Amino acid sequence: MCGITGFWQLNKFSPKTAKTIAKKMADKIQHRGPDDSGVWIDEKVGIALAHRRLSILDLSAFGHQPMVSPSGRYVIVFNGEIYNYLEIRKLLKSDYLWNGHSDTETLLVAFEEWGIEETLKKTVGMFAIALWDKEEQTLTLARDRIGEKPLYYGFQNNTFMFASELKALKAHPDFIGEIDRDVICLYLRHCYIPAPYSIYKGIKKLLPGTYITFTRETLSFRRGCSEGAGEAEVEAIPYWTLSDTVQKGITHPFFGSETEAITALEDKLKQSIGLQMLSDVPLGAFLSGGVDSSLIVALMQAQSSRPVKTFSIGFNESGYDEAIHAKAVANHLGTDHTEHYVSWTEAMDVIPKLAIMYDEPFADSSQIPTFLVSQIARKHVTVSLSGDAGDELFCGYNRYIMADKWKSIEKFPFVIRRLLGQMLKTVSPSKWDKLFHSINKIKQFPSNMGEKMEKVSDLLINANSSADLYYHVVSKISCPNNFVVGAKEINTWLTDVGLTSVFKNDKLHMMFMDAMTYLPDDILVKVDRAAMANSLETRVPFLDHRVIELAYKLPMSMKLHKGQTKWILRQILYKHIPKELIERPKAGFAIPVGDWLRGPLRQWAESLLNEARIKEEGYFDSNYIQSKWQEHLSGKRNNTSFLWSVLMFQSWLENEDK
Repeated sequence: MCGITGFWQLNKFSPKTAKTIAKKMADKIQHRGPDDSGVWIDEKVGIALAHRRLSILDLSAFGHQPMVSPSGRYVIVFNGEIYNYLEIRKLLKSDYLWNGHSDTETLLVAFEEWGIEETLKKTVGMFAIALWDKEEQTLTLARDRIGEKPLYYGFQNNTFMFASELKALKAHPDFIGEIDRDVICLYLRHCYIPAPYSIYKGIKKLLPGTYITFTRETLSFRRGCSEGAGEAEVEAIPYWTLSDTVQKGITHPFFGSETEAITALEDKLKQSIGLQMLSDVPLGAFLSGGVDSSLIVALMQAQSSRPVKTFSIGFNESGYDEAIHAKAVANHLGTDHTEHYVSWTEAMDVIPKLAIMYDEPFADSSQIPTFLVSQIARKHVTVSLSGDAGDELFCGYNRYIMADKWKSIEKFPFVIRRLLGQMLKTVSPSKWDKLFHSINKIKQFPSNMGEKMEKVSDLLINANSSADLYYHVVSKISCPNNFVVGAKEINTWLTDVGLTSVFKNDKLHMMFMDAMTYLPDDILVKVDRAAMANSLETRVPFLDHRVIELAYKLPMSMKLHKGQTKWILRQILYKHIPKELIERPKAGFAIPVGDWLRGPLRQWAESLLNEARIKEEGYFDSNYIQSKWQEHLSGKRNNTSFLWSVLMFQSWLENEDK
């Protein structure tokens, strides 16, 4: 795991200055690679590549980057891991004598023998790559299939630049950093900024599963265009797509029995986990005690000759503590377990770091516990596996269950549904919480039922179809352009494709959309930045593309079975862990932010939401913000998600001005 950056300057290139700038850019992401650094420049063409290294495989100097290929044609900076690099070495016909055993060296030899696209197709791994071709004088950027590793790029003034994180780009003197007001609307709707957009005009995120190649001619054309023009001149080329994978799963489904399917998936997961356990440094896993992380740890422990190091955190607040469940799973599996109970003061100490950590507004509040568990893990290991993506691939979210229930609700006229939603909305979230708490003796409900009921009422009022239902479920607020000053919400993949049911099965449509958007732009961003801020590499076994391809071949009945989510994962897990240690309501990785905003975080929040401040900054309608804030303080509405989004933007903006 590392950090990469670089730039291609089309005029006035000074080698000495370029080297200084490249080093400065790389040093801004030192946390991604504290072990080593390097800069490579070609003064004839005006290109500079820089790298920060976190040594995981081949700790020797033979893993140093930027790295030049055997023939001298290619130069690479690479962030990530190629898990099947040893297999790739066996497939290569070259009689090349290897200098070391790094996956970076393997990639370079493969690029020379197979070319770029064929090499990318043969990889199993997570990566962001910048490859300079001296012969063709082209710069190629590439990103892994699902988007585990980040890669930003764009043209600023006379310079094309790229980096793992925005803070590296901001270190270049040509960086402009004009905030894109339209993108703020997208951010407030989703609590993250969907790809390919970034918070800055002219800077994009490379889409997962694609590569893009630049020449001097294309960059020169881009420079000569007005801002935003010429973007289509250089298009990203897909080498793997999730849509093709889903379609192949539909046309060529798994035809075996349930037992055969369970065995096949377990074998794929074992293979993925076995590859991802390869490391020259200490390795462990996050453990929440839920289905996904417990399964990953169980299969790790089954392949390990010593206790796997596992890590979890807990909170003392009622309804938010999952650590007790993680400990029970760890004790059963015999892992070397570390748990830490976090006080609200510890959690709040993280908040000032978030703006720097995430570089652009990001408002998934589970970013806080993710940072804290990464911090604990890094004291013991350098690599940690996680159970992320189990929900998206195996039907784990409640909204997938909702898709079936919606078919019954949809039979009622929209006017009736709307009226019912308005009636439900007259009851405050706090009253709903009290009601469900009083009947918890009969049936156990999650602690945030008030928030859930408010969401149900919003859906009844607004959703008019199953595809429309999905868009409203993943929208934290509607019509954000109504209170973002001078902005108009722009189309995204969610609006272009999400409002049209791509597949006949509504659950499959939702799962596909989540894997295309929420997973790479929220979940994987959250984990990457939180972990890398602690110089910790994270790996996600569920995202081995062979696991993904099998998952989409399996029938929906093996994922959601008689109302039980992730059925097939549970069947594998029950071979290793008793049911009673796992079966409980889904909780997620949450913290009581809503309560904290009314309590210990109130002063901090009111400072950022100050009416005069909001007006002076000029991004939001201050009256709307104040009304939402007062509603939340009174308990009339739970506006946590919206307020946290605004607060994270305000905190980020405050850091921008420094």
